[in-house]
Amino acid sequence: MIGKVLKCFGSGIKGGWLIAVVFAFFAAIPAAKAVDDHGQKSDGLKIMEAFEQQASQMKPDGISPMQKKQMVMFFLGVPLLIMLLITGGLGIAMGIYGKQVFMLHMVSAGLTITLAFVHAILGIVWFYPF
Repeated sequence: MIGKVLKCFGSGIKGGWLIAVVFAFFAAIPAAKAVDDHGQKSDGLKIMEAFEQQASQMKPDGISPMQKKQMVMFFLGVPLLIMLLITGGLGIAMGIYGKQVFMLHMVSAGLTITLAFVHAILGIVWFYPF
């Protein structure tokens, strides 16, 4: 149905001008409503500007790059310590109590070593003063 309407209005030069005039009219309406007769801003525009100012004032300054690096190191260090305790616990369970957890112990040790290497490399690259 919209295609038929556009075909009707868009046929010929007169139809094209009609569409251009309608679009120009609808584009001018918001600008006319934003400013009243005295050149002052409308209430809606004032409210929107107040919200924008308030939102810009509430934005935090952000986290510094050093704080981001420290957070990454912390979030790598916590699982590293947990994995280290799990690996140690599995080793103790296997060595002292004779539990059959060798494969689980080795997998845990591999993950712990990998995480330790990542943690050490990032620490050297980010925090060691060259």
